[in-house]
Amino acid sequence: MFVLDKHGTPLQPCHPARARELLRKGRAVVHRHTPFVIRLKDRTAATCQVDGVELGVDPGSKHTGIAVFTARGGERRGRYSIQLDHRGATIGKKMERRAAYRRGRRSRNLRYRPPRFDNRTRPKGWLPPSLKHRVDTTVSWVDRLTRWAPVTAVHVERVAFDTHALAVGGPLEGVEYQQGTLHGYEIREYLLAKWGRSCAYCGAENVPLNIDHIHPRAKGGSDRVSNLTLACIPCNQTKSNRPVAEFLATKPQMLAAILAQARAPLKDAAAVNSTRAALTDALGQRLPTRTASGGRTKWNRTLAGLPKTHTLDALAVGDLETITQVVGRVLVAGCSGRGSHARTTPDRYGFPRLTRPRTKVLHGFQTGDLVRAVVPTGKKAGTHTGRVAVRDRGYFDIHTRHGRMAGIGHRHVRLLQRADGYAYTTHPETTPDHRRNR
Repeated sequence: MFVLDKHGTPLQPCHPARARELLRKGRAVVHRHTPFVIRLKDRTAATCQVDGVELGVDPGSKHTGIAVFTARGGERRGRYSIQLDHRGATIGKKMERRAAYRRGRRSRNLRYRPPRFDNRTRPKGWLPPSLKHRVDTTVSWVDRLTRWAPVTAVHVERVAFDTHALAVGGPLEGVEYQQGTLHGYEIREYLLAKWGRSCAYCGAENVPLNIDHIHPRAKGGSDRVSNLTLACIPCNQTKSNRPVAEFLATKPQMLAAILAQARAPLKDAAAVNSTRAALTDALGQRLPTRTASGGRTKWNRTLAGLPKTHTLDALAVGDLETITQVVGRVLVAGCSGRGSHARTTPDRYGFPRLTRPRTKVLHGFQTGDLVRAVVPTGKKAGTHTGRVAVRDRGYFDIHTRHGRMAGIGHRHVRLLQRADGYAYTTHPETTPDHRRNR
């Protein structure tokens, strides 16, 4: 748990049992509900020994892993883990919809609008909103953790997928890459991420996987990444040099799914490539930042015997010798937004039709607040904790980890934490029990 002194200065994190004891004795108060932060009433940073913690960041296109750990002599001990779920895909869809509205207005028989695209300029280092969102949310969480813990350094995995080499599959004309010990690593890692680390034909997981050509090379198939998939050893041997259409002749649905997945674009790799420099520069302006390759992260994680997750990758980033402790549960922070600024609802042509209410706060709550409702009787009796969606009639909807609970009277609702743009859940970390820090 994160701990602050009486003036709000971060102290060394403590075990949850220690935090409960401090709260029970009245020596501390709850400073924040999620992530859970306590504030001591009788201690200052000057009278405490603060060794400091470090952060590991594993940036990704859809999810980013953040690990808080202590490092001493090459040994790392995990203290807290956060999986940050981005909403870049949602932002991209909304931007495309807005562009479609604009294109439609230009082609309709409306009043003349002079073109303005020549007046628009982009500053140096500009990123599309869907990509900038990934950088901003990651940096925002690093800033938050710096306020709650004595962070001394940040370790970032600087992944670099060569999308040209992935698309071409063979040597690039005019450029000869030196094939060292990590030759082919990018393609293997990309295929593992693309196909979910399982066999494309039988779905087998946690088994050795081979790279298989969908259209065999012996019959004219190329080494392009769109012609590659993953197959377990039995499926790879059974398929042999047959085309995938012949191999899956009796399974047309599986055949269609594999072909569609193979043609999927390299959007995730391009997103990571576009944001890695901006993220590293932004973090470097705040804290001492060290970068490491994805190969070193995989080596550290494999040496420690840990499975592949975003948070464990964040724990294994950089220069280390061993990982002796990991967390038992991971906080999942999903980017949900702070609500819409629009006061109208457009129709399918982009024209405003419905007017939204201007009052966002009802009975002291607004949509997105973290609340707890204790309903004593009735069909909805029980305790419900989650994000609230306010309604004019005074009966709110609460989105809990088990689903949506509708029609909860505002009299039963108590505020835990104001909306901060994130929806929180937790899930257990997939690690050996004997090394968990519960």
